[in-house]
Amino acid sequence: MRVAIVGGGLGGLTLARILHRHGLGAAVYERESHRAERTQGGSLDLHPESGQRALAAAGLEARFRSEARPQGEEHRILDPAGRVLVHHRPRPGSFAGRPEIDRRVLRDLLLDSLPEDTVAWDHRLVAAEPRPDGGFRLAFHGGRHADCDVLVGADGARSVVRPLLTDATPSAVSTLVSLTVDDADRRHPALADLVGPGNLWCVGERRILSGQRLGDGSIRVGISLPADDRDLDTYRSKRALLDLFAGWDPRLTALIEAGDGPPVPHRAEVLPVGTRWPHRPGVTLLGDAAHLMPPVGEGANQAMLDAADLAAALAADPADPDAAIRAYEEAMFARVQPIAEMCVRVQAMMLSPTAADDLVRFFTPRPAD
Repeated sequence: MRVAIVGGGLGGLTLARILHRHGLGAAVYERESHRAERTQGGSLDLHPESGQRALAAAGLEARFRSEARPQGEEHRILDPAGRVLVHHRPRPGSFAGRPEIDRRVLRDLLLDSLPEDTVAWDHRLVAAEPRPDGGFRLAFHGGRHADCDVLVGADGARSVVRPLLTDATPSAVSTLVSLTVDDADRRHPALADLVGPGNLWCVGERRILSGQRLGDGSIRVGISLPADDRDLDTYRSKRALLDLFAGWDPRLTALIEAGDGPPVPHRAEVLPVGTRWPHRPGVTLLGDAAHLMPPVGEGANQAMLDAADLAAALAADPADPDAAIRAYEEAMFARVQPIAEMCVRVQAMMLSPTAADDLVRFFTPRPAD
């Protein structure tokens, strides 16, 4: 059984790792030319029931604990005047919750756990066609080809594999802008204190200014706005961003001013909630390729759980991969739909006119009955 995984992100690498543990080989085709070609974004909190469960299936739980930051769970929400609305402090050193880990560190952890020749770098898929005797022929940019018996699309929002199964396409849900403040403790100690060891959200009317501490001491600054039709170049100017937060406490907008380099904007997109497809032999999707959700903390966790569940199904019955894929898909559809619905509600709440009040209620523990 030749398994081809298109996409070397967290979901694709988790699938390859767990298959490898079961003695099933897989080739991962990644469009980037090498592992350090681009930054991998900020950090993420791995949930016990999904991301951490997948890492346990991958045999990487101890490695994860050595790299993760439980203190990164600390979370503060402020209003535009700088008043603290919510301050969550995790129990020191506890891994019982959702510890943070940098995306780059987690990806490297997965890459290092695989045989060296597992990932074929600089392989951008341009087409996948069914073969007359079953399986698929993959065509890559530059004229290279490969054949496989099982094709897994783990290639994200703009998946090339997805059209083999469904005509669902993503639509924009918000505009995100990111900046980075390097060496914050030494160069910007006031901002380092403001953000703390975890996450800071400064919440106004239909806009959020955030800061996230990374393991290397930098701060990833984020701006979240409702989706609009303006050209993304509008958001490449710090001056234009500062105008969006006119009247906010200067201690907060200093996060924008301190950014090293120009702002980097992009559209956050989602697939329609409940996206499904009829089973097709030999091919399936996982992660953002299957169920692209608003960026509220579930995407990577669900992608890794997809990978763990698909790997378990294939390993349980390697002689009948189609039955394994069918079982995986039905379980995945049922699991993901309520999570995607929740993510849509949270996204709408975060960018609503009453976001501050809504988030305080959302994050305030309810009294026990």
